[in-house]
Amino acid sequence: MSQAGRDAVSPAELAEAVNNLSRTAVLVVGDAMVDRYIFGTVSRVSPEAPVPVLNIDREVALPGGAGNVVRNLTALGAAVAFVSLVGDDAAGSDLTGLIGGQLRVEPWLLVQGGRTTTTKTRFLAGGQHMLRADREEAQPIHPRLADRLVKIATDAVAATSTVVLSDYGKGVLAGDIPARLIAAARASGRRVVVDPKGGDHARFAGADLIMPEPAELAGETGMAVTDETSAAIAASILSRKHGFGAVLVPRVPDGLTLLQVEADGSETVRHFRAEASEVHDPAGGGDAVVAAVAAGLASGLSLAGCARLAALSLGIVSRKSGIAVVRTDELLEGLTPGRGAARKLVSLPLAVEVIERWRHRGWRIGFLPANGSPCPQTITQEARRWCDRLLVGVEDESIWAGEMAERPEVDLVAVGAGAGHEDTLRLLRPDVVMASDADPRLTALLSEWGGQVKLPG
Repeated sequence: MSQAGRDAVSPAELAEAVNNLSRTAVLVVGDAMVDRYIFGTVSRVSPEAPVPVLNIDREVALPGGAGNVVRNLTALGAAVAFVSLVGDDAAGSDLTGLIGGQLRVEPWLLVQGGRTTTTKTRFLAGGQHMLRADREEAQPIHPRLADRLVKIATDAVAATSTVVLSDYGKGVLAGDIPARLIAAARASGRRVVVDPKGGDHARFAGADLIMPEPAELAGETGMAVTDETSAAIAASILSRKHGFGAVLVPRVPDGLTLLQVEADGSETVRHFRAEASEVHDPAGGGDAVVAAVAAGLASGLSLAGCARLAALSLGIVSRKSGIAVVRTDELLEGLTPGRGAARKLVSLPLAVEVIERWRHRGWRIGFLPANGSPCPQTITQEARRWCDRLLVGVEDESIWAGEMAERPEVDLVAVGAGAGHEDTLRLLRPDVVMASDADPRLTALLSEWGGQVKLPG
């Protein structure tokens, strides 16, 4: 297993690929559901029981599950053929309207009599979730409907460039349905991207790319997936076990780990960081990643380039509240030189505020004083491996300060903190400081709050 560079795709090439996403067509097969949001305010407690009373202001219904993958694909401009199943109930009728009302979507929603359409209802007040109520049926779909679903999807393969199997464990992709769809895609020379829910990855054997969550990957391999190294090892085990061409592990909110099996059987590992987010609402992040990868592959972008777009999408969607989508203009803005740096370049007082918010999330803070000159990227990459969030200190807003802020492994650049004086360190209270040499005074200072010094190499 070899560790590759971050990837050789330039921002200009990625921007060109983003502009071409509107020319792509993707087939999505999976579990559709209704996501309902009920917003209101709470001003009193019920006299009937010690529970808050929600005064409802508004309700919103959106396509959920595989339907949210479709939403993300259409937000990127892609045309989508969507094959799924609903029940013969009011929620199924609502979902059919929600899916069919989107531009550039060709829906094939089969109806199974007596089946309950999966509906997730969330109650929110003041931006906080109070309760989620689910109504669902997770049984495999009727065998005759399964045969019809496979036939419709097989016919749609020829008109699309990439196939997405979005499994939420509600029965649409149960049994041998995934194997039949993967065989049909292979026969037509189409690549298959799998977003699994649950630990039964054997059903998707032979897929070109699978995207398990860390918890799912841990359950399948029996090893904890907590960082880049463990994600790569577990991904290798999973790939060899089921013959996957590649494994992409979304590590919300940090980024992505991609393990790719090369033509000669060797494995290449790449890690992609998502931009640090203070909001960090991970809802819908996985669907945004799936859509970016699927549309990118359909446009002819390399898998490494698709992972770059996916990491950018993950950072964008994590800054939004609720189930949100990523649009092409947001991707293009993120790929514009200087835009990312402008968000990261802050004053020292603002850096202190941001770090406190990061610390409340339990993230380990690293600090690298630049001391008047830019650090080699190998140093910032090494420093980032020691922490969850990396702050670089600079003396002023020079050109190279912006260059440091553009680096994906740098999460924040504090102007006025370049020298790393004692008073600055006491303000920041970092968990790790990357220093050029072992200074006993620095070690003693950091020990006051449990920090430590790391030396390059």
